[in-house]
Amino acid sequence: MPAPRLRQPPWLRYTVPVGPAFRATSAELRRAGVATVCEEARCPNVADCWGRRTATVMLLGDTCTRGCRFCSVKTARSPAPPDPDEPARVADLAARLGWRYVVLTSVDRDDLPDAGAAHYAETVARVRASLLDAQVEVLVPDFGGDPRRLRRVLAAGPHVLGHNLETVRRLTPLVRDPRASYEVSLGVLAEAARFEPAVVVKSALLLGLGETRAEVSEALRDLRGVGCTSLAVGQYLQPGRAQVPVARYVPPDEFDAVADEARALGFTAVAAGPRVRSSYHAAGGLAAPSVARVEA
Repeated sequence: MPAPRLRQPPWLRYTVPVGPAFRATSAELRRAGVATVCEEARCPNVADCWGRRTATVMLLGDTCTRGCRFCSVKTARSPAPPDPDEPARVADLAARLGWRYVVLTSVDRDDLPDAGAAHYAETVARVRASLLDAQVEVLVPDFGGDPRRLRRVLAAGPHVLGHNLETVRRLTPLVRDPRASYEVSLGVLAEAARFEPAVVVKSALLLGLGETRAEVSEALRDLRGVGCTSLAVGQYLQPGRAQVPVARYVPPDEFDAVADEARALGFTAVAAGPRVRSSYHAAGGLAAPSVARVEA
């Protein structure tokens, strides 16, 4: 018999009213035919972000070639080919909404010869050409661990290069796709820091999957050791019954302790709290000189 699902604690219960700004953002996204990780991954912060006229664009379609056990994005071995007009549509959307901080992520596309690197690079270049004063953050897959693919994205000039470690070393094979690797993810971040020293290197962890506090500390040290300077730490929330259940709800004071440890290790921008996600309030994280706890 499966273990009963844990009840969400009071600090995770909140309601964000859906107002005109949310509806306007939703309409613009549909008009542009742009997918967002906000919807596809069932992010708990979608009402808040869309209500502030922000969103995280998901490139390369809405179907992933991998099947991580914590993620609700649909999967297939051979998704539809990338839309060649997508980079232009994303740039037009960002210009219409007046974004000054643009966050781009994607599904994994192991079926493509370059895993989607050229598509990423073109989108970054078009957004930067359309919005000269905007900053661009990319949250990239591991590109199969091929540094040439990552360098192509970096050469397009993103201001922030993010790649999420997601969880601790021990749990990686249990909750991430078998093609994902703790060491490969660290290698992506190390290559970004080495190839483009000016870029902000960012990663994220989800807590509540069954990790120990010592394992979290190890992950923090590993991330700093490869040159990561920006960090987001949030609570894992089971997006659907097909995904791995929550092992534990981490209290806010434990997030504070993780943030303090990260700051002591030398991270210059940290967001830590139950509702934190790697792209949530991302613009503030880039400039933050110290630790910011984000819960609302």
